Amino acid sequence: MKLATLGTHAIALLGVGVFLVFHLPLPWLFGPMFACLIAAFLGMPLQAIKPLNAAMRTILGVAVGASVTLPFLMSLPGLWQTLVFVPLMILLIGAIGVPYFQRLCGYDFPTSYYASMPGGLQDMLVFGAEAGGNLRAISLIHATRVLIIVTALPALLTIFWNVDLTQPPGAPASSIAPFELALMAFCGIAGWWIAKVVGLFGASILGPLILTAGFSLAGLITHRPPAEAIWAAQFFIGITIGVNYRGITLAELRKDVLAGVGFSAILVLLTAAALVVVSAFNLAPQREALLALAPGGQAELVVLSIIVGADVGFVIAHHLFRIFVVILGAPLAARIFNAKPRD
Repeated sequence: MKLATLGTHAIALLGVGVFLVFHLPLPWLFGPMFACLIAAFLGMPLQAIKPLNAAMRTILGVAVGASVTLPFLMSLPGLWQTLVFVPLMILLIGAIGVPYFQRLCGYDFPTSYYASMPGGLQDMLVFGAEAGGNLRAISLIHATRVLIIVTALPALLTIFWNVDLTQPPGAPASSIAPFELALMAFCGIAGWWIAKVVGLFGASILGPLILTAGFSLAGLITHRPPAEAIWAAQFFIGITIGVNYRGITLAELRKDVLAGVGFSAILVLLTAAALVVVSAFNLAPQREALLALAPGGQAELVVLSIIVGADVGFVIAHHLFRIFVVILGAPLAARIFNAKPRD
């Protein structure tokens, strides 16, 4: 293992320790995230273990799949009242984001478009590369979006809904039958592998989700993954967010990160406006609506939903729909706006 990799995880553990000592919220998520973020700004070499980070996301897929029950499936048709906000918000985000990045921040169209779309980072980088966009700028802008939203949401949930962020995110492993733990591990590994083979987007989360949902409906899985597993997932998600800033220069900080901060403020305002409408017509509980409509990272929002005890199925349904709409619409939009692919 490379020295940079060992150093990165040591820094992340130090961050966890600091948060635990000072009783700061979400130590297993915020501790490694801010520790790696500070290390990146200081120019320290950082290196995550990508396969391990992806493997940790399978835990979240299993957690969501375990929430899929027959009553949840029967409630899906009733979600259309809030699901309709997803494509509307994506249209608004694009309509505001592209001119913001292109005219105000000085990026070309491909970079502006794929930096503004709230889809999966890897997917936006792939499409952005094909369109000739600035991949480093796209990456830093998306990293900033996720960082700000993941940081802001817990604060909002605490202030307005008095959410207790210190509660364990699940039952301890010792309280779950070994057979069920083994079945969860099987669903995570096999679901991820099958999803990768068939080319499913978001394979590390969606594959385990689908496979676990089948076992949940059959009554063989009755718990979410244990608290220890959720903490591990938080730890590696925090590392991933912080490591995205490795090698950052002062010029990138002034342009790309600052552009991402401004755009994140716009996204927060759009989410707040959507939440006001949802609340006015009593379409969904406010806490769930906020987590479902916030354009943060899919994995990060799943973690927050589990921690605060929200309806995880409701939240993930909206985020999967958002990613589906963005990925489906990205190539089409690129053709419409004549974004020329790189030779």
